Order: sequence, then structure tokens, then C-alpha cells
Amino acid sequence: MYELNDTIVAVSSPNMGACAIVRISGPATIQACKQIFIPSINDEQGRLIAGNVIIDAEMKVDAVLYLFPAPRSYTGDDVAEIHIHTNRSVTEQLVGNLLAKGLRSAGPGEFTARAYLNGKMDLAQAEAVNEVVVSSNAFQLAAAEKLLSGRLSETMTKVQAAMMDCLSSIEAGLDFSSEEIEEHCGVEKLIEIKQELEQLLASGHRYESVVDLPAVGIAGSPNAGKSSMLNKLLGQERSIVSDEYKTTRDVLTGLLTLAHCRCVLFDCAGLLSHKPDNILDELAQEAAIEALQNSTMVVFCIDITKEDWSEDVAICQLIQPKVLIPVATKSDLLSKKKLSERLIKLNGLFGTEFLATSAKSGAGIEELRQTIDRKIIELAQKTCGGLRFSEGSQDGVAINIRHKQAVTGAIENINEAVNELKAGNDEIAAMMVRAAYQAISDIRQPERGRLDDEILERIFGRFCIGK
Repeated sequence: MYELNDTIVAVSSPNMGACAIVRISGPATIQACKQIFIPSINDEQGRLIAGNVIIDAEMKVDAVLYLFPAPRSYTGDDVAEIHIHTNRSVTEQLVGNLLAKGLRSAGPGEFTARAYLNGKMDLAQAEAVNEVVVSSNAFQLAAAEKLLSGRLSETMTKVQAAMMDCLSSIEAGLDFSSEEIEEHCGVEKLIEIKQELEQLLASGHRYESVVDLPAVGIAGSPNAGKSSMLNKLLGQERSIVSDEYKTTRDVLTGLLTLAHCRCVLFDCAGLLSHKPDNILDELAQEAAIEALQNSTMVVFCIDITKEDWSEDVAICQLIQPKVLIPVATKSDLLSKKKLSERLIKLNGLFGTEFLATSAKSGAGIEELRQTIDRKIIELAQKTCGGLRFSEGSQDGVAINIRHKQAVTGAIENINEAVNELKAGNDEIAAMMVRAAYQAISDIRQPERGRLDDEILERIFGRFCIGK
């Protein structure tokens, strides 16, 4: 799959970035840079060199060249990064120029794959690189950083050492059964190892539990100000705003960026406490209720200028959200005194405190954003077994699906080993402990014979090119 003798090149910066970064790695890195880079000063020993990069026969662009010699580089090979402030077209021409000089386009994740194959990181850390890159919220990033820091690898190393002690003790008993051997491992020690692995599954922060962005729905009766709220929170005209009844029929979505995470914010058809009059309204109602019931939380909007809120009470009971954020809309239409009176009445009717907002004036909108952000954090903490995502948190060990499968396999093998030891079948028990040891080893550094190209492709194929 990966030919380590090739020198690879790819753009490693986002397309929308002002600065383009072209990354090169492999044995011909330095030679390739000499062919396309003209330093401003003659600095053979420099690691950061300003100068011009040759795009084609007629174009040169100001650039900075960063050199990372082997073996102290990300991939373990010579690595170079060319940083230029230019557009996408010029960057593509530069890459084309390098390809014409014999370099090869890097595949998805190939830089990180080389780092793994050259022993610069273990497989769990290599996987974490991609999780860091694709993280869309603070929770995903915290989990990925735990993987990248090697905390899982440290935990597995300790478990493997305990397994090896047990295996050595069991096999010593087999080889020297006629002699007195100090018993270092037995059923109790294996049970301790099994409990430690079970604790890892129980308290470990499983990355996949936060991969999907939280969904936050905006609900309420028709003309409750939901569409205006969606537009105000997103900062764009995503939904049609109209005084006409039932303007919104479909579920409209947008990506909301908050202080600590991002979420999918959506607005749907206004809800009714009674059966809709026609099939279109009925379908819109069904779609809205289904979307809201599947959401992480609901921002429930009530028009505070209304005189009667009995329908809103019935609607709130209809959707039964997991997490409710009650919001009083159109607060700009009431005097300060009248708004205070209405809020007291509204809070008493629903038994909860409403946040007064106005999509027109912006009143309460920032507080609403902070509330959504805080509620998502609280919910994530509960989902992830109390794991804190604050900077420097030492709680939890991040594991992904592949790790979970390996740990589960190890637990099953240790269970078998315990049963066989109790039955006096030490040879079979030793075989099961060895299988458990190998399952744990596969998390970090699988034996080359066990890790075929198909598995590597599946792991690194999820990466973007340039990483």
C-alpha cells in the first residue's frame, strides 16, 4: 500500500486559508526543494528559510521554507513545508511542478501513515491525528487530544505488563512442574486485569459518543418567532420570515458555532395542539415532531405578546423534549413593566423560567447562545460518565470503536483463561492469556504480519490528503 522510498507531496492547509502549505516528505525532499526554492540568503544549515518558490518558468512567489530533517521529523523522513500567501490556482501549479520533478501525490493520511510505519507514533496516536483534524467541537477535540497524548497507550502498556507476568508464571509452572515455582499469577490476578479492562470500557470516554454534532430544535406554535430566532442565531437569512400563518413547512437547518462547540440548529413547521386541517399541514406537523423528539434539546418559543398561552402548554406536552430551553419572543413589543408582568405569569404557568428575547433588537440572544452552549456541555458530561472537557483535565481515557473491540476481545479471552485455570487446564489458560495480550497489543502496535494493507487503508483512508 505505502511505498516508503517515494517522495510524496500534497497541500496540507485548508482550501479557504490565506496561507497555503505544501508538504513534502521522503528521501528526495531536500533535492526537490533545491530545484524549486531560491533562498534570499545562502543558508545551508537553516531550518527556516525565506525566499522565492518557482511556480513555473515565468512565475516566482515569495515563500518561507521550513525544513525538518530525518529522523527528527513528523514522518521520520526528511520533511519540508513551503508556506506561501497565494490563491488555489497558483498552489496547484506549484504541486504540479513538483510532480513533474518525480514526486508522487500523497494519498489520504499518508504522512501520518509514514509516521506510524517509521515508529514515530503508535497506531492509536496515528488515529488520533485524524480525530484532531476533523473535530468539530470541544468534546471531540478533548477526546482526540487524549488519544494523541498517549494516555491510552500508557494504560495498555501497564495492562500488558501485568498480563505478561501472569503468562510467564503460568508457563513456568508448565515447564517446571516438578519444581517449586513461586506463584506470581493466578485466578485473582487475572480477575484484577479483567476488572481494569472493564473499568476502561465503563469510564473511558468513547469518541464515537460525541462524533455527531448535537441537534438543537426551535419549536413553538405558528408565528411564535421561530424563523426570526433561527436567522438571528445563525447570523444569516436561513429561514423565510413572514407575518402570514404557517410560512415554514419544511425542517430548515444551519450550523451554529458556540463558544465551546458547534451544533446543528433547525427550525420546523409551527406546531398545533389540534389535528391539522389538510394533509400538507399534517405531514409538516409529523416531520416537525419527529425532528424535535430526536434532537438533543429544544428551544421552545412562546410569543409573549399573546393573551392566551393554553395552546402553547398543550404543544409543549406534545413534543416532550429531553432538554427544554424556554424562550419568550418578541419582548421588544412590550414596555418594561408589561414585559415583567408577562414573564411572571408565563413562568408560573409553565413552572420554569423563561428567557426574554427579541430577534429584532437582539435582546437576550447572546444569553440564549450561552445557555445552549452550557446545556450541551452539561449533557455531554453526563453522557460521557462525568468526563470534564476543561483544559488540562486528566479524567477518562479516550477510546474509539476499534479500541473497544480489542479490549472486549481481551476481556473474553481472560474470562476463558480464568475458567481454564480453575479447571486445572493451565496450558489452555496460557494460550488464552497470550490471545488477550495480542488483542491489547493490536491497539498500539500490531504485529506487521497481522496488520495487512486492507486494515491500514481502512484506518488511514478516513484522513484528508495532506495529513
